[in-house]
Amino acid sequence: MKMLEQTINQIQPLSNAWYDRAWARLDNLSKPRRSLGVLEEIAARVAAIREEERPLLEKKAVFVFAGDHGVVAEGVSAYPQEVTGAMVRNFLAGGAGINVLARRAGADVHVIDIGMKEDIKDAEALIRKNVKRSTGNIASGPAMTLGEAEQAVNVGIETALQANDAGNTMIAMGEMGIGNTTPSSALFSILLPVDVTDVTGKGTGLEDKGVKQKVKVIEKALETNRPGIHDLLSALAAVVGLEIAGICGLCLGGAARRMVIVVDGFISCAGALVAMRLCPPAKQYLFFSHRSSEKGHRMFFEKEDVRPILDLDMRLGEGRGAALAMQVIESAISIYNEMATFEDVNIEPGA
Repeated sequence: MKMLEQTINQIQPLSNAWYDRAWARLDNLSKPRRSLGVLEEIAARVAAIREEERPLLEKKAVFVFAGDHGVVAEGVSAYPQEVTGAMVRNFLAGGAGINVLARRAGADVHVIDIGMKEDIKDAEALIRKNVKRSTGNIASGPAMTLGEAEQAVNVGIETALQANDAGNTMIAMGEMGIGNTTPSSALFSILLPVDVTDVTGKGTGLEDKGVKQKVKVIEKALETNRPGIHDLLSALAAVVGLEIAGICGLCLGGAARRMVIVVDGFISCAGALVAMRLCPPAKQYLFFSHRSSEKGHRMFFEKEDVRPILDLDMRLGEGRGAALAMQVIESAISIYNEMATFEDVNIEPGA
């Protein structure tokens, strides 16, 4: 049996019994019942995911998947493709926003070359899992073959399994790839489904004229590739990036190991959406960190009926929102584990 099928078969819906145990404790903490709102919902879900009386999230990691996109040739990005490699070097040097926020969250940052055009030779810390040196131009053909899409998903699954074996209980993902809001918008248009204009925004900073061009490119890509789209994997192969496929695999692998999985922004949600479609129970393991200013991201939350932890009007990936949300999740678990109960302080509930 293939790795993807094996992984999906291992993912189980969360237990109502564990939810009940978690809520029983939360309702007995020395506070008005349900007064901490979403923090309590987060804590209850973490307890149900981990199936532990006192869940601990002491070891955490953020995985940044890097990949390039042939569609940048169509003028869909305000930045040249070379920025992908430059930013990867910045991640590895510890100087990017994700490095700063991950340090604050106590999480390690790992950078994975899953589809970069540039082969960075002088970076010892770079995890080399390159499937293809950039996707094809989706405006004129498929991004990759079906085999390459599955290979990229498997890279994500293997990454999650190795992270769990190393003792991580909470993982997050980020991405780097100039032009990657374009394939993300294409995928959202197919899977939500909605009109391309409803899920296409400015990305890294396009003006209105650039957004109109981006819409035209995505529409052309969908027209060109739609005959080859028969299922979720073929959709990945047709219009999506390798880093997005890797993120899909990370979500599935993490859910199979009962890990707390923190999803970053617009592009990461594209990968998470495929994971949710491939295996609906996987959705229960995913915490959506923030809602970005991309209008397609807002459409995703509306259509999928999920609530992000934060809404800070950010529009930059890398895993920054996920690193911030990790701190909120850990705070929720600290409340769950450390707050005194009514019995501890000799108070009658409701008194």
